[in-house]
Amino acid sequence: MLLLRYYVIFEHDHQRNAQLFPLFATTSFLARSMNCRAFAKINIGLRVLGKRTDGYHDIETVFHQIDLHDELTLEPAETVRLTSTSPDVPCDSTNLCVRAAQLILKHTGRNEGVDIRLMKHIPVGAGLGGGSSDAAAVLKALNKLWNGGLQTRELESLAAQLGSDVPFFVHGGTAVGTSRGEVLDSFQLDVPYWILTATPSIHVSTAWAYSVVQPAFNTGAAPLRTLVEKKIANPEQLRPGVWNDFEEPVFGKHPEILRLKEKLEDAGSLFTQMSGSGSTVFGFFRDEAATRQLAAELKSRLTVSITPPGFKPKENS
Repeated sequence: MLLLRYYVIFEHDHQRNAQLFPLFATTSFLARSMNCRAFAKINIGLRVLGKRTDGYHDIETVFHQIDLHDELTLEPAETVRLTSTSPDVPCDSTNLCVRAAQLILKHTGRNEGVDIRLMKHIPVGAGLGGGSSDAAAVLKALNKLWNGGLQTRELESLAAQLGSDVPFFVHGGTAVGTSRGEVLDSFQLDVPYWILTATPSIHVSTAWAYSVVQPAFNTGAAPLRTLVEKKIANPEQLRPGVWNDFEEPVFGKHPEILRLKEKLEDAGSLFTQMSGSGSTVFGFFRDEAATRQLAAELKSRLTVSITPPGFKPKENS
């Protein structure tokens, strides 16, 4: 009787607080909500090594997370449902967040649902891995929300079923990605620069980019991890061996992306490259004031982010 009375009082207060503070996450005996961040990445170098018999391509790249993130709120529900602040994000079963929720439900044998609210800040289809990062965030959040007990290796295995770069976002930080990008070798990398990303309103199809890219076949090049670890503080030595094979075909089709790269270089970027298959271009800068001045100049027509030196992401808000 005492427990029942406490439950009624608790639920009354819970409902009253929900009316007063509708945007705050709440916890009760019956339901919990979880807020999390899904961080973007850049590719420091991207080598396309060749096409495989299964239709995919073998690659070598260094994934590195930056200070640009989407925000997700997840709450238990009867079905899997997604809403987004971006009109460019499909909210049906084709969305990676929905697929991630359905996958972990199937894997754990649960018969539940989840309401996912996605506040989008990472540009869509820009080479920053926003959709993949969102999907990994859903996998990790639901594992915690439902006390799934899945270990990182299990989550990475599920993530690989969703996309080649989704496993990276399960672990985060910095990692070399090989095979399709899903085989990861994580390592510590402190980037001693201000990283500026600039994304034009150009969508580059990843499928198209892979269909036209010409593998470099540069067998004499040192491994990317070796180059990045040893040369990160010496951009003049970093540039010759760290390239993105997608730049040539993408710049040929979209010369405005090439001009954006040249703009960052003219503004003082020490190392400038397109991320993924585009259209985002990033630059490494020594001077904070110069970086912020350039960002202010570009933000009226581009989506811009700035990451401070030595940045380490914190995923839970």
